[in-house]
Amino acid sequence: MTVATAIAGKHALVTGGGSGVGKAIALTLAGAGIDVTICGRREAALTEVATQNSRVFGIVADVTDEASMASLYAQAEAARGPIDIVVANAGMAGSSPAHKTSLDDWQRTLDVNLTGAFLTVKPALAGMAARKAGRIVFIASTAGLKGYAYVAPYVAAKHGVVGLMRALATETAKSGVTVNALCPGFVETEMLEESIQRIIEKTGRSVEQARSSLASVNPQGRFIQPQEVAAAVLWLCGDAAASITGQSLSISGGETW
Repeated sequence: MTVATAIAGKHALVTGGGSGVGKAIALTLAGAGIDVTICGRREAALTEVATQNSRVFGIVADVTDEASMASLYAQAEAARGPIDIVVANAGMAGSSPAHKTSLDDWQRTLDVNLTGAFLTVKPALAGMAARKAGRIVFIASTAGLKGYAYVAPYVAAKHGVVGLMRALATETAKSGVTVNALCPGFVETEMLEESIQRIIEKTGRSVEQARSSLASVNPQGRFIQPQEVAAAVLWLCGDAAASITGQSLSISGGETW
């Protein structure tokens, strides 16, 4: 039995599903026969993804707002049944030296990346425990495993996501629910392009130089592709990964261990 046949018919939630890694995850899960609710703040982006597979359904929601996430769960579960898989993917990042980082920027980064991750999974926990089944996957980052200069709020938030994952994995270990985090290095997405543009603006480097400086962090000398992260999510959702919980899996070409 393949992973796809084992998990077909389930219902997944993917936050930040309108672009990048979230889009790749949503379409991969839908391709495996899973009904996928995606959310984000841009309705047009969600609609565009949903047109690519009839099993994908978009709902506008804000991961930093508890009422918004409660409403999302109510709508999604009323339409497609209990959520069996939660992928907390929504995130954002800025860049500045720590001493120039405003409190507002710090708080916004933690709100989206850490509090948003908690509010994404919280509504699913009781139901998963009662059904004695469920998969929770946080999309963290190598920034949750090591430090990077000029992104202190992001590093702090992603370390928090890894800690949250470990706490929930401990709570749910006997319930049939698994909780893990994927920690990609630099992934070729819209967010990466924004980082490259910031490097160009602040350093005067060319596009090629900026891309090369980021790609060189990966010992393989390349950027991670969204589909690589999506494939790891699909595997974690299958029966073959039933004993994998509490783990931070680095998808980084050997940048972190």
